Amino acid sequence: MRTDDAEFDRLVEPLRRELHAHCYRLLGSAHDADDALQDALLRAWRGMERFEGRSSMRTWLYTIATRTCLDIAAARGKRALPMDLGPSSEQVVLEHAPLTEVAWLGPYPDGPETRYERREAIELAFVAALQHLPGNQRAALVLFDVLGFSAAEIASIMDTSVAAVNSALQRARAIVAEKVPPPGGRPDDTRTREIAAGFASALERGDADALVALLTEDVTWSMPPLAQWYSGIEAVAGFAAEIPLGRCPSWHTEIVTANGQPAVACYLGESADAVHTPWSITVLSLRDDRIREITSFLDADLFARFGLPPAKP
Repeated sequence: MRTDDAEFDRLVEPLRRELHAHCYRLLGSAHDADDALQDALLRAWRGMERFEGRSSMRTWLYTIATRTCLDIAAARGKRALPMDLGPSSEQVVLEHAPLTEVAWLGPYPDGPETRYERREAIELAFVAALQHLPGNQRAALVLFDVLGFSAAEIASIMDTSVAAVNSALQRARAIVAEKVPPPGGRPDDTRTREIAAGFASALERGDADALVALLTEDVTWSMPPLAQWYSGIEAVAGFAAEIPLGRCPSWHTEIVTANGQPAVACYLGESADAVHTPWSITVLSLRDDRIREITSFLDADLFARFGLPPAKP
């Protein structure tokens, strides 16, 4: 089957976004997903003459993308969040340095064209839980539970047996069930935006009471690439009052979405009328109408990926 560049792009384009999300789930990094998808599509282009139509184009591309991701995951290792490395901090830590040797989990930007068949299958908690699985279990779970491939199709994709796929699924589901917290109720989109706006407003105003009122009792706050994290409303409230609301002079914010969840892009300035520069993409995980988990990704390079300006005047 001989296909020119234009024809190949026409065939691939409708699947490009979902293939990228698939690579992100398996690798825990949008940057790694970029590399994996580019490599997978190059492999597909080079192997197009061998595609004989015995499976659909979608299945064939997922086969190549999955195997590419498993190769990358084996070489680079799993990605982590601070709670994977040790217990929470009981006291506010003022002096800290980023752990650059850790491969950190990253957020996944949602664009206006983004659609998820199952929003919870791209959420941070799920993607973080996947990182605790061996590659074969990770791939089997995503392909079966998220994407709807059959055990027989997955066995072909992963070049293994149906029995091995079913065994991998059983073990993977048990581990993910332990790692992913009970979802609780999910607020509607209007309430979700209100919660994110309330968090952003409290941060900009330095209003600790308003911020704490948005939190669950068992809330956590982590800030990769820092190892320190805080658990429980007292510890999180103490950290918030001491650091972002106490020692950081001025915040400007912009509401975004990441991993199908509300998020706040936080810009930090030396004063209210100074230029504010990128500080964090803060992803909010909700339970009912409260924030149960705050994950602040301290990486200015993320702002371009989210289509955000490099500074706020």
